[in-house]
Amino acid sequence: MENYIRIERQDGFAVLTLQRPGVRNALNTGMLEQLAEALSQFDRDPAIRTVILTGAEGNFASGADIAEIAGKTAVDGVQDIRAQYWETVARFRKPLIAAVEGFCLGGGFELAQRCDLIVAANNAVFGQPEIRLGLIPGAGGIQRLATSIGKARAMRLVLTGETITGGEALDWGLVSHIAAPGEALQFAVELAGKLAKGAPLAQQFAKQAVLVALDKPEGFDLERRSFELLLSTEDKAEGIAAFRARRKPEFKGR
Repeated sequence: MENYIRIERQDGFAVLTLQRPGVRNALNTGMLEQLAEALSQFDRDPAIRTVILTGAEGNFASGADIAEIAGKTAVDGVQDIRAQYWETVARFRKPLIAAVEGFCLGGGFELAQRCDLIVAANNAVFGQPEIRLGLIPGAGGIQRLATSIGKARAMRLVLTGETITGGEALDWGLVSHIAAPGEALQFAVELAGKLAKGAPLAQQFAKQAVLVALDKPEGFDLERRSFELLLSTEDKAEGIAAFRARRKPEFKGR
């Protein structure tokens, strides 16, 4: 299998780099599988206190792999093994940091939101554009947006599909730290170095306490089931066809 994740171990932490630069690090099944495997290993490794996620060649992740989604039906969605990989990311016990440059859209944005801290370049681009494909986020993006930025801003992002910059994301409370363009990873490395010297058990308990306060399982279940149902709609087929043809979609509501 092709290596979609580059792994670098440093003193007390690891850096995982998403590397499909030809498609701006779009998340395919192989990448999510390798990411889940790496996090599972580091979760059990006492020498690794925290992990950084970043993307290769100037982008974090542009979204899900459209080629994989195009032919999927609702039944395929229910059986999709990627849900297990997403759950592995959510269950990672140690501090998880996203270092974001460039595009962080769709599934890439959902991945960043599953991290505990986000260091973003001030010109990074965040958004959930799934609505333009006749879909919705399916990996918890809506739930986390509603919790972190409130109803009005969450509705704005998921109903319009518009994007915001890293600077705006900081103002909205979506990211924890801001960096100059090209410096997000170095900032995250310095942050990880500090966390690696902290009390690991206290950090893990603190992380879980925050997540329990925020995560509502019924909301995540509803979001996932809705995403799966939309996979079989004509609007989804039209949205992806329009995206590939670089034209505006004509949605019919069926």
